[in-house]
Amino acid sequence: MGVYTISFILFTFDLAKRSAAEPTSAAVVEVTSARQAGGISTAVRATTTADSPPTGATRYQRAAFALALLGWVLHVGATVLRGVAAGRVPWVNMFEFGLTATAIGMGVFLVAQVWKDLRFLGAYITGMTVLALGIVTVNFYVDVIPLPPALQSVWLVIHVFVASLATGFFAIGAGLSIMQLLSARRAAHKAEGLRFLDTLPGATTLESLAYRVNVVGFVFWTFTLIAGAIWAERAWGRYWGWDTKEVWTFIIWTLFAAYIHARATRGWRGERSAWLAIVGFSAVIFNYTIVNLFFTGLHSYSGLL
Repeated sequence: MGVYTISFILFTFDLAKRSAAEPTSAAVVEVTSARQAGGISTAVRATTTADSPPTGATRYQRAAFALALLGWVLHVGATVLRGVAAGRVPWVNMFEFGLTATAIGMGVFLVAQVWKDLRFLGAYITGMTVLALGIVTVNFYVDVIPLPPALQSVWLVIHVFVASLATGFFAIGAGLSIMQLLSARRAAHKAEGLRFLDTLPGATTLESLAYRVNVVGFVFWTFTLIAGAIWAERAWGRYWGWDTKEVWTFIIWTLFAAYIHARATRGWRGERSAWLAIVGFSAVIFNYTIVNLFFTGLHSYSGLL
C-alpha cells in the first residue's frame, strides 16, 4: 500500500504538470527584403506558436508506472503467501477477495499497456487500489480458518477467479468512461481547467476503448454467472434459487448486456453509453459491499468469515 500510495501521488503530479503546463512563447521571425531601385519592399512575417501541454510520458508518469509495477509484485506476493498459509486459494471471504481482486485489477491495468497506452488511468487505478486495500485490511481482516463445506469445491477456484478478472476489466472500463465524460465536457468548454485532457485520446476514442474493455469483462461475467449456477447445483441441488447474491449477479449481467446491446443496435453513443457503463461498475461494487454486508442468504459466508 505504501508503494502504491507513492505511485498514486506521482501519477497525480503527472496530471497536474500536464494541466498546469505553460504555453510556450511564440517564436516570431521577420524577414524583410527591399529593392530600392524599383521602390518595392516586401516583408514576410512567419510566426510559430506552440500552446499545448506535453503529450509524451513525463518523468513523473514513468516513475509512477515503475512503482505501480513494484507494488503489484509485492501485492501478488502477499496474495500468494496468504494462499500458502491457508493451504487453499486466497479468495473465500471479503478480505481475501479484496486482496485478490485488486491484485488482478492492477495486473489487468499493467498488462493492458501492451495493447494500448492507458497510463493516464494510473491515478484512478492506484488510488482505487489503495482505498480498497485499506478498507478490507482495516475492517474485514480475518485469520485463516477452515473452509465451510459449500466452499470445498473446484468451482471456488473457477467461479471467484473469473469474477475477479471481470471486475478488473469493468474497473478499467469505468475509468475510461469517466475520462470520456470529462473529455466531452472539456471539448464543450465546460471544464476549462482540465488541460491534461488535451494530451489524452479524444472522447470518441475513449468510448471505443471502454466498449472493448467492457465487452471482455462481460464475457468473463457471463462465465461467472454460468459457473455459479453449476456450483449452486453441486452444493445446494438447484441451479437457481433467487438468492440475493445470485440476483445481483444477474442484475450486473443485465446492465452490461443492455450497455452492449444499446450501443451496438440502438446507436447509443456519448454520455448515455458512458453513464450506463459507470452504473454497471457501481452495481459490481454494490454487490461486493452492500449485498455482502447487509443482506442474508446462502452466500453469507462471503462476508465476514
